[in-house]
Amino acid sequence: MKYQLVIAEKPSVAAAIGRVLGAKERREGYLEGNGYLISWCYGHIAEFAMPESYDERYAKWNYKDLPIIPETWVLKINRSKHKQYEILKGLMRRNDVTEVVNACDAGREGELIFRNIYALTGCDKPVLRLWVSSMEDKAIREGFDHLRPGSDYDNLYAAALCRAKADWLVGINASRLFSVTYHRPLNVGRVVSPTLSLLVQREAEIEAFVPESYYKVILDCGSFKAASERITDPDAAARMADVCRNRAVLVKDVDVKEKAEQPPQIFDLTSLQREANSVYGYTAQQTLDYVQALYEKKLCTYPRTDARFLTDDMQEKVPALLDSAAVILDRQLDAPPNTNLICDSNQVSDHHGLVPTAYAAKAPLDTLPAGERNILSLIARQLFCAVGEPFQYTETHITLDCVGYEFEAKGKTVVNLGWKVYLDNLTADQALPALPPQTTFPVLETSVAGEKTSPPKHMTEGSLLTAMETAGAKEAPEDAERRGLGTPAMRAGIIEKLISAGYVQRKKAQKTVSLIPVQVGTSLITVLPEQLQSPLLTAQWEQRLKQVERGELDPEAFMVGIEAMVRDLVHSYKMVPGAEVLFPSGREVVGKCPRCGGDVTQSKDGFFCESYDCRFGLWRDNRFLTGKHLDLTQPMAAALLEQRRVPVKGIYSERTGKTYDADLLLDDNGEQTIYRLEFKKGETT
Repeated sequence: MKYQLVIAEKPSVAAAIGRVLGAKERREGYLEGNGYLISWCYGHIAEFAMPESYDERYAKWNYKDLPIIPETWVLKINRSKHKQYEILKGLMRRNDVTEVVNACDAGREGELIFRNIYALTGCDKPVLRLWVSSMEDKAIREGFDHLRPGSDYDNLYAAALCRAKADWLVGINASRLFSVTYHRPLNVGRVVSPTLSLLVQREAEIEAFVPESYYKVILDCGSFKAASERITDPDAAARMADVCRNRAVLVKDVDVKEKAEQPPQIFDLTSLQREANSVYGYTAQQTLDYVQALYEKKLCTYPRTDARFLTDDMQEKVPALLDSAAVILDRQLDAPPNTNLICDSNQVSDHHGLVPTAYAAKAPLDTLPAGERNILSLIARQLFCAVGEPFQYTETHITLDCVGYEFEAKGKTVVNLGWKVYLDNLTADQALPALPPQTTFPVLETSVAGEKTSPPKHMTEGSLLTAMETAGAKEAPEDAERRGLGTPAMRAGIIEKLISAGYVQRKKAQKTVSLIPVQVGTSLITVLPEQLQSPLLTAQWEQRLKQVERGELDPEAFMVGIEAMVRDLVHSYKMVPGAEVLFPSGREVVGKCPRCGGDVTQSKDGFFCESYDCRFGLWRDNRFLTGKHLDLTQPMAAALLEQRRVPVKGIYSERTGKTYDADLLLDDNGEQTIYRLEFKKGETT
């Protein structure tokens, strides 16, 4: 019997495919049946090896070894996934397997995951590609009915490979360069560093902000309130309030405008993460985990998308999707849906926007965990809103006069809630009565409201995701297909990486969780060159990677540019003066440096000046000391730094083999540290 080997990205996806294809027999690491063998990868089983795999000397981080640019790239199996790799290798080499189906996630990373395994196992069997945006049974069947040659995605793989190599080159070389320059581990990356820069820049704006006080005089006219312009002088505001008290106001002008807010688009991953952070306080990673679980349970479409539309050919399927949304929300649409609003193939690249699946209408939703249920409800509600009617209202702006002072009142009257009928907790604006020009009203009460200008707000995960999505839009080339920092799928991981690296911390105040850079994160951005903290680099990369995907740019040409950039960074970067203030070691100060006056602290090999441009140090393995069996302790080092001498007992004589007592003296000529002994009788040796 001949088999078709199907390789999915995760066990849950393999199980869903197995149910559809009739592969029900469970084996170790794969499923079998109906002419199919279905296995999985557990994500990235193979990734590029670390530098020490290329040369043992790279195990130590030295500036002289930089830049590290492999001539031949080496893939290495993740140690925890080695067993599954051996299973996949065995399946690929079976004589009864005639072809292999790449069923990893339909995108750049999914292509790379499969191709790495395929290459490592030495497999040369024909490859077919499954490309689906939903794990529904119908979508899987249709996908297998329309499998495409794997070679159709060679350019996608080339772009994925370029991205992985480029990130390795920048991450490895920049991290080592800045770590050895500033004597502490520093994690630098193409996306992680500009993201950190966004947070540092916001905190700098908050710190530099100087609040300004201002005042407004408020007139209570019974059915509405009017306010003056901002007044900087509190006494002037108080005088205005006194003058206007118990007087009349005249309506000078009434401006009424009919306005409408069009329905929002359906969610892509980033907009869903923003909404979930705002409504439920979920982190970007939590939302991604929840929506990935929903996708694998066939309850929503593919989550890692940057599109907010469906394709034109899906228009006939929208009613079924709306039926699912109605079941999820336990309510019906209030008006006939406008499906034209959400279908536009020109706005979709790899995957369409996030919507519930038709299967969700009959699934046991009450068994879902709370987080998944909340996310599914957000997706369903957004679909309802997206096909709804415009939110229509009238906006009224009234200008009034009171004894020569000008006041204004603003109000909003809802004409049709439209799509907003599906939202909770709508806030009501002041509704103004009909006020024809030249109408007068008595002032019932006056008051002075004191205010202060507000600083920028700390970034939350939601606002950071927005900033990442739009970063560098102005600087990016006009024809760049993707702007911003990272892909929707990787942004949650970038935030978590910043936190795990110790550059950023989550800080909760009341119900809001902010992302605050810590001191080392701020210092890192201070010393990084603009190139590594600007989103423009990512925008340029993404533009060129898209060219590789389309076959318009040779992958080698892309990599030549990356290698040149890395070489230039390593050879041109100079240390920022005064860096010891930016990156304090945190170690206890033993004394002052005799050369520069900086702090001397203890480390494993001795006592060294904290100033990065000073080479002073008291080494424990100094030949003079070791020859006399002297162990340089912290009290001894402190005395030498302060008094340039310390009494020592039990000094070993290399000539006689006996011990004696003497004072150990320290001399330093600015380039060399010299020890000598002084005896009580004035003799020296």
